[in-house]
Amino acid sequence: MRTDIINYLEKEIYKRANEPSNKFGIGCYYHIEAVVKNAQILAQKFGADEEIVIISAWLHDIASITDYSLYEMHHIHGANIAENILKQFNYEEEKINKVKECILNHRGSVNNTKLTIEEKCVADADAISHFDSIPSLLYLAYVNKHMNIEEGRNFVVEKLKRSYNKLSDASKEFYKDKYDNVMSLL
Repeated sequence: MRTDIINYLEKEIYKRANEPSNKFGIGCYYHIEAVVKNAQILAQKFGADEEIVIISAWLHDIASITDYSLYEMHHIHGANIAENILKQFNYEEEKINKVKECILNHRGSVNNTKLTIEEKCVADADAISHFDSIPSLLYLAYVNKHMNIEEGRNFVVEKLKRSYNKLSDASKEFYKDKYDNVMSLL
């Protein structure tokens, strides 16, 4: 496991998340941290390359937090940023390409085929991470979007339904209890 890279990425993502240019605020760091945690769990459960999955999870939204103008295509820009960072660590080209594919295919809103178990782990971890950040979703609904109680609840419920439905079948089964518990609270 390349802990030198992983330790660097954790600090670098935290630093970028705290920059005034990051339109998402520090909440995006906690989202990325949740993606890393869930990606590692899924990698262990499904036998994926844990190193590739963890590195990809740390880097999957790097373009968005670095420059908001890259948001719409952050999966493409993020893959390029990841390549530049990983080359500085003399990371193997084959592994860089695997990380790039995970980043390119992590978005549930972009209908790219996930060909490897590593890509599925990162994409599923990104989707399920919303269940680890309910307070952020409520804040978005009530503070940022100025919704009333019912509108905000519906907004969060629909967001979570969409996130759950983006999961692979194996991850849906694995996270079903979490989904049911959160939804019963809302």
